[in-house]
Amino acid sequence: MSAPPLYPLPRPFQREQAQLQRHGIGSWAELAALTDAELRQLASAGGALERQLRKLRGQAQLITDLELEPHEAALLLYAGIASSQGLAAASPQQLITQLGRLERSLLGMAPPRVDAATVRRWIQRAQARSSRSAN
Repeated sequence: MSAPPLYPLPRPFQREQAQLQRHGIGSWAELAALTDAELRQLASAGGALERQLRKLRGQAQLITDLELEPHEAALLLYAGIASSQGLAAASPQQLITQLGRLERSLLGMAPPRVDAATVRRWIQRAQARSSRSAN
């Protein structure tokens, strides 16, 4: 699976996008690899907010670690899942309920984009990744 493009980022992240582009960050993998110190440095250079850059890095890590689409990783972040380890430990039913509520608050009564099978697949991927990295 090829990685989705990093740009364009959603409107609330336009300042962060400009700063990332100025510093040559052009992929989710490059963003995922940034350290806290590098994020701080990007933010201190002006325009970008460190907390927004941290959100983007978390999203990038979920995308690259678990081969998720950007909107899927963003949904998990807003549901409180910030890492593959957090997803690996999640209860499928609780996460389905939580994501359903979040999607309804964002999309109204549109059909949910994330179903039970998808959530279980994500959790299995995260668990497989966690067991590989533990060895």
